[in-house]
Amino acid sequence: MSTFERYLTIWVALCIVVGIALGHLMPGVFQAVGSAEIAKVNLPVAVLIWLMIIPMLIKIDFAALGKVREHWRGIGVTLFINWAVKPFSMAALGWFFVGWLFKPYLPADQIGSYIAGLIILAAAPCTAMVFVWSNLTKGEPHFTLSQVAVNDVIMVFAFAPIVGLLLGLSAITVPWDTLVLSVVLYIVVPVIIAQILRRRVMGNGGEAALGRLLHTIQPIALIALLATLVLLFGFQGEQILAQPTIIALLAVPILIQVYFNSGLAYLLNRFAGEQHCVAGPSALIGASNFFELAVAAAISLFGFQSGAALATVVGVLIEVPVMLSVVWIVNCSKDWYERGAGTAMADASSRPAANPPA
Repeated sequence: MSTFERYLTIWVALCIVVGIALGHLMPGVFQAVGSAEIAKVNLPVAVLIWLMIIPMLIKIDFAALGKVREHWRGIGVTLFINWAVKPFSMAALGWFFVGWLFKPYLPADQIGSYIAGLIILAAAPCTAMVFVWSNLTKGEPHFTLSQVAVNDVIMVFAFAPIVGLLLGLSAITVPWDTLVLSVVLYIVVPVIIAQILRRRVMGNGGEAALGRLLHTIQPIALIALLATLVLLFGFQGEQILAQPTIIALLAVPILIQVYFNSGLAYLLNRFAGEQHCVAGPSALIGASNFFELAVAAAISLFGFQSGAALATVVGVLIEVPVMLSVVWIVNCSKDWYERGAGTAMADASSRPAANPPA
């Protein structure tokens, strides 16, 4: 790990402060950058996400994707967390914290809207940023890509019914343009770019050339991550300074939800005997959110100035620093994870049997 990566937490904190300060001092600049969007998808942020995830996608050999069947336990755990636990646990946390515990400190006319925003946020599993978190935990790239693809397919069919069930709405307006464009921009396009680069490099210099390329572009991915933080906090700098108490209160159930779901996924993978390189991205996929879709859905259902929209924006603001803390926990607990009985049994069962004595 380089010196830059070792102090990543410090750079993240500085970028948050810088983003809020710049958003307050130069709101017009950030409004202009924020308005560069199509179907609620911000194009400058999309470019930065490309720079973050393409280094990991270059590592993927599509010929080896078939091996992902070996990690069926991890896929099962992630799907269970994303679709059977996460939306419902967030609904319970929202009703408890926002609807009861924090109710006296929040605007009475926005309570229901805040809860709705939290539910919408939890019902949209993350796509692009998962590649970043997986890379930081040395996650299995083929598993990560396959899991993201499966989640995207399920989201097309499950997002509206789950949100409708939990909000008690008969019809949910799904922002299909945002959903489709996000998948194309964050998955399809960078995968194509990465595979073109991979084939050219492998054709010219083989594995050694690929290793040199990855070593060169890896710092670019981290710089793009920090630049994304500056933009996200710059976009909401005025709002953070205007109503910090509301934002802090809404962050509580989101924080608990992230740590609960990531921890549960991590433990279930350990009990199931999955490898750590699968358990890490599985835990991170189970905890992070597809905030572009969530924000767009909240705005389309409740309006730009609604409590629901604000709740999804709070999810955006805390996503990166909180997920980095989960990455740190996953990395620091690797030795403990690999001492698990389930993992040991899985490793033993995967070894070929010894030849019987003659």
